[in-house]
Amino acid sequence: MKILITVLLFICANYGVAQDYEKSDSLIREAYDFYQEGLYKKAANHYIMGFDVIGGLAYSHDRYNAACAFALSGDSSNAFYHLFSLANGGFKYKYLDYLKNDSNFVSLKPSVMWDSLLTIVAYNKYEAEKDLDHELIGILDTVLMEDQKYRAEIAGLKDQFGWESPEMKAHLKTMRVKDSLNLIIVRRIIDEKGWLGPDIVGYDGNSALFLVIQHANIETQIKYLPLLREAVEQGKAYASDLALLEDRVALASGKKQIYGSQIGYDDESETYFVEPIENPEGVDKRRALVGLRPIADYVSSWGIIWDVDKHKLITLKN
Repeated sequence: MKILITVLLFICANYGVAQDYEKSDSLIREAYDFYQEGLYKKAANHYIMGFDVIGGLAYSHDRYNAACAFALSGDSSNAFYHLFSLANGGFKYKYLDYLKNDSNFVSLKPSVMWDSLLTIVAYNKYEAEKDLDHELIGILDTVLMEDQKYRAEIAGLKDQFGWESPEMKAHLKTMRVKDSLNLIIVRRIIDEKGWLGPDIVGYDGNSALFLVIQHANIETQIKYLPLLREAVEQGKAYASDLALLEDRVALASGKKQIYGSQIGYDDESETYFVEPIENPEGVDKRRALVGLRPIADYVSSWGIIWDVDKHKLITLKN
């Protein structure tokens, strides 16, 4: 009987914790919505309520956003509290240039506390980067810039000229040439040194390795997929990156994707859609396990309203 009571207490405790995290997540989503609407005081209050529900804990990006909300609402004391929590806590915030150039914190800069904050963040940056391979980082920074530059311009060209326009075709041709050159560099790095983690090439360098492979042809993706899986197991790459490559390879191989990361475009209706997903009912659980946000949030960036039943019906028809 005592064992049964203990088990029940354990289940109830875990259920309560799960409810707390769901409530926290809901409050933080509301905070972000308020922030987007310019209601900074309401946003700040909802961030705090969301943190308090789970004992003051917070993801680093949520705490940073809370600091922004407080700064923009005129509450410098709480803004500094969250920024110093980021700098001195386990996360050891180190993005010095981003912090210095963030216009959300203009009101904080006259304070001596701002200078103290920058000193701590600068030291965090030094500690995090002192053992990095800066020569390789420089090479991969250029690779990353080239990879993202042409993709960032696609939406504007589509709106201005259309998908089938000569301008778009010329742009995509240039992008493919750049991708080929980037792939030569990245393949040589991985083949000679293995899949390098953020501890060697920094976070951007690590992202460059993944993105170039993600944007390569299917033969290259298949070749390097096992290496990326191994890198994730060794802590040298992100499970979220692996999920995206797994999805892309699955679709190219005639299978359904697992994490719902791949978005298609219908030329006739000129709308985006989610490519077929295996067991779409469980997609959010799988996404959460690899650090991806809920699919409804993700697909909203393409103007898609996620409806699992509609997705299953469309997939069945196709």
